[in-house]
Formats: sequence, C-alpha cells, structure tokens
Amino acid sequence: MKLVEDWKAAWRWLSVQFGALVVLLPVAWATLPDETKAIIPESWLPWIVGAVGVCVVVGRLVDQSK
Repeated sequence: MKLVEDWKAAWRWLSVQFGALVVLLPVAWATLPDETKAIIPESWLPWIVGAVGVCVVVGRLVDQSK
C-alpha cells in the first residue's frame, strides 16, 4: 500500500471531510435527545446517509487544487 503524495493535506479534501461525517452521523444520532430524534422520520435516515455518501464521491471528483 502506498499513500498519496500529499497525504498530509488529506484533512482539507472534501471527500475526507464528508467521509468523516458519515462516520460521525451514527455517533451524533445516538447522543441526540429523543425529542430531537422525533423531528426526523426514521425512514429518512438511510436517505440522509446515502446523500452524504454521494457527497463523498462528488468531493473526490471535484478539483480542489487551490
């Protein structure tokens, strides 16, 4: 396995940021009070995670050479 050349800058990449969000969503959900959880229908959860997953892919494809 070989790391990408600029791996130290990975935290700035959108794909890494959105990937971290996918990892943190279940943790954040578990810590929310039940009153807050009741606002978001449970049937929406897979769609929300899926949308963030799409953001990971888009973030990987977008040129971020700034």
